Amino acid sequence: MDKTEHRFPCDACGADMRFDPARGLMVCDHCGNETPVNGPKPQLAPIRELDFRAAIEARLPEAEMEETRVTSCPNCGAEIGFKPDVHATECPFCATPVVTGTGANRHIKPRGLVPFALDEGQARQAMTDWLGSLWFAPNGLTEYARKGRRMQGIYVPYWTFDAGTESDYRGERGIVYYETQTVMRDGKRETVQVERVRWYSAAGRVARFFDDVLVLASKSLPKTYTDALQPWDLTALTPYAPAFLAGFRAEAYQVELTDGFTEARAIMDRQIERDVRFDIGGDRQRIHDIQTRISDVTFKHVLLPVWLAAYKYKGTTYRFVVNGQTGRVQGERPWSAVKIALAVIAGLIVAGVFGYFYAQNR
Repeated sequence: MDKTEHRFPCDACGADMRFDPARGLMVCDHCGNETPVNGPKPQLAPIRELDFRAAIEARLPEAEMEETRVTSCPNCGAEIGFKPDVHATECPFCATPVVTGTGANRHIKPRGLVPFALDEGQARQAMTDWLGSLWFAPNGLTEYARKGRRMQGIYVPYWTFDAGTESDYRGERGIVYYETQTVMRDGKRETVQVERVRWYSAAGRVARFFDDVLVLASKSLPKTYTDALQPWDLTALTPYAPAFLAGFRAEAYQVELTDGFTEARAIMDRQIERDVRFDIGGDRQRIHDIQTRISDVTFKHVLLPVWLAAYKYKGTTYRFVVNGQTGRVQGERPWSAVKIALAVIAGLIVAGVFGYFYAQNR
C-alpha cells in the first residue's frame, strides 16, 4: 500500500511548490521558480479501466490500493485527507472546526483526474458574480464573500463505469388516428375530430455500450449542488499524478463501489428505456417488460476539481461550490429579510397607486 508523503521541493530554493491552474505548472511562491507538473519528461501511467467483479471480490492487485490519513468532520461527515503535520483546521465543506486524528483510510487509488483550470481568484469572481445576480441575497454576504478568506480547492471523488448492455423488451406501439363525431354545443350541432389510439404489440432488442457513466462518490455536499455543476468534460481526464494535488486537498470517497454501481445502473436503465421507446416507434409507446443483460463492467476512481467556500454569516453557514473546470456555481441561496420586506412594501405601494387611479377613472 502507498503511504508515501508526496512533497515537491523547489530545485532553486527548497520551498514547497504547488500546482498553478492558470499556467498548468508547478510554481514556487517563495522564489517564483516554475517547472512542468511531472518534471522535464512526464512519464504518467495511462488511464485504464479496472475490473468491477475483481474489485467487489477483493481481487484487485495491491498496487491499485492505497492508505491515506483522513479525518471525519463531526458536522457534515466529510472524509478529508490531511498532511501529517496538520492537527487542527476547519472543515472546508461546512466551516466546522475539526481536530485531525490518526485514522487511516484504505481505498482504491484514483486512476485519473481533471486538473483545476480556474485559480482561486477566478473561482471567487465567479462566486461573487453569482451572488450578485441573486436579487434577494444580503449585500453584506456578497461583500463578505468577495473580501473573505481564501476558497478551498478540493478534488472531489467520483466513480465512472463502462458496461455493455443488451435488452429484450415487450410493449405496444400506439398509432394516433381521428374520428369525426357530431356534438351539440349551445343548441347547435358541430362536427369535431376526436383523437383515438390504435395499439399494436411490439417486441425487440436494443443494445448500447455505456462509457464513463459518472457517479458522485462523496456525501459531504447536497447532491443537488454537485449534480448541478455538470457537465464535466471528461476528455480532459489526465493520468493521476500527486503533483496535481500540490496546494489542494482531496476528499476520500464515501460512496462504496457497489453503491456507486447501483446508481450507475439506474442511470443506464433510464437511457435504455429511452432507447426502447425509440425502437418501438409510433406515436405512443407502452413498455411492459425490459430484461437487460450487462457485461464487461469496468470502472475508474477519478477526482474532479471543485472550489469550495463555507462562510458563517450572522450565525448561518452558507456553502458555495464552483466547478474548477468551467466556473459554474451552485450553493445555498441566501435571503435578505430587509430586501424582501422592501420588495413587499414596493409592491403594495404600486398596487395602491394602481387601485387609486382605477377608482378615479370609474
